[in-house]
Amino acid sequence: MDVLALDQQLCFALYKASRAVTSVYRPALAELGLTYPQYLVMLALWERDGREVRDLARELELDTGTLSPLLRRLERGQLVRRERRAADERRVAVHLTAAGAALRERAIAVPHLLAPRTGLTREEITELRSTLDRLAGTVHRAA
Repeated sequence: MDVLALDQQLCFALYKASRAVTSVYRPALAELGLTYPQYLVMLALWERDGREVRDLARELELDTGTLSPLLRRLERGQLVRRERRAADERRVAVHLTAAGAALRERAIAVPHLLAPRTGLTREEITELRSTLDRLAGTVHRAA
């Protein structure tokens, strides 16, 4: 076995899978006016509104230099608003606007697009997600 063969690389398998998954979501997200990274931000805010930028960055595993432009575009689209905390102006909270909160209803169908295209059972999907979460955690701890 050639350890440098492309088809032997875990990173390439993960890359291909990620591209395939996001390509399934892309048309539905375009109808919502969102990119995939913006969708992830909105998912986090729909789960818990009013998060601080640093908490969003940590949860989404993005640096603030990547997250800030995403938030600016969402703000320009009137889906979120950023507010400095009165107690500590260095801290910025991100809040959904009425339009951002309403978009959640239109987005409910998006997660259901993938399952039928995977060829995996619900249990296999759950197991795969768990394995990927464990992989990410292990790699982060080792780094």
